[in-house]
Amino acid sequence: MSSELLDALDLLEKEKGISRDVIIEAIEAALVSAYRRNFNQAQNVRIDLNLGSGTMRVFARKDVVDEVFDPRLEISLEDARRINPNYQIEDVVELEVTPKDFGRIAAQTAKQVVTQRVREAERGIIYSEFIDREEDIMTGIVQRVDSKFIYVSLGKIEAILPANEQMPNEKYQPHDRIKVFITKVEKTTKGPQIFVSRTHPGLLKRLFEIEVPEIYDGTVEIKSVSREAGDRSKISVHSDNPEVDPVGSCVGPKGSRVQAVVNELKGEKIDIVKWSNDPVVFVANALSPSKVLDVIVNEEEKATTVIVPDYQLSLAIGKRGQNARLAAKLTGWKIDIKSETDAREAGIYPRETGILSFDEEDDELDTDLSLDFDNEDMME
Repeated sequence: MSSELLDALDLLEKEKGISRDVIIEAIEAALVSAYRRNFNQAQNVRIDLNLGSGTMRVFARKDVVDEVFDPRLEISLEDARRINPNYQIEDVVELEVTPKDFGRIAAQTAKQVVTQRVREAERGIIYSEFIDREEDIMTGIVQRVDSKFIYVSLGKIEAILPANEQMPNEKYQPHDRIKVFITKVEKTTKGPQIFVSRTHPGLLKRLFEIEVPEIYDGTVEIKSVSREAGDRSKISVHSDNPEVDPVGSCVGPKGSRVQAVVNELKGEKIDIVKWSNDPVVFVANALSPSKVLDVIVNEEEKATTVIVPDYQLSLAIGKRGQNARLAAKLTGWKIDIKSETDAREAGIYPRETGILSFDEEDDELDTDLSLDFDNEDMME
């Protein structure tokens, strides 16, 4: 082993963040194995590396015994005292057994060990860095695209964006810069593997944390998110500070904050509603932009019946049931939407107490549909 290799270890410690002591320890263990393998030795040996001169020596370690059964591992007390008269039974004697041509083998072995240890250390560093960033957002650069995956460079490593995590309204090209949500970090035999998403609701939440200072500092809290990626999303927000408007904080001056999120998601529509621990108010808010006349709550079944004006029914349900479906996911309540006419015929409206938050509007949508939407995922 030459001093140049030791200099290289110092450089590795600075550039890769790998402790030189860790590499030297690994080299010593590898050299012991190389010695036994190349010289057909079974001794208990120790490698002594002189970091100053770059030299190395091999020492066989033998136990001092009364009667020797294996001369490769044991030495008699008489022979031991010829070396040093102070040796006693059960002491360990070290004898230098460095082969003449061991330097060449040592250099080759050291190179292999250093290369392997650097690779393992880099993988460990990358894994440690990214395991702490699960459920976080990062900006990456699209490297290549195939039929199953998109490979996104996150700097030190390439992440995998599976087809089912890609937004349907996006086309990805190499060198595109995109923000991705880290869903999972796995440790594999080939190193850490990172999976990312563009459709995960967490991406929407993190984007608002970036754009809205009040969310970042905890003044405004995102209570829940429901998302159909590439089309429409809803988020509910709340603030314990009565002087802070949580919805207005997320919208921003002239809509600048929410527009920045919409632009990043390539035009995905976003409804921001005010959270409430009262299911009547929360469900009514969640069905925005439609107006709601009343919400009837069934606590046992965690279900609600929502009454809307006849001409607001289609708006409340949404295209292919999207608005009601997202509202159900957002609130965690089953939602049965009925028109005012159907509710009157069924005798459930009007009640003596109702929320009565509806304001008459001029436009009218003709429909008499009544549909149920569960808070679980539903087929369109």
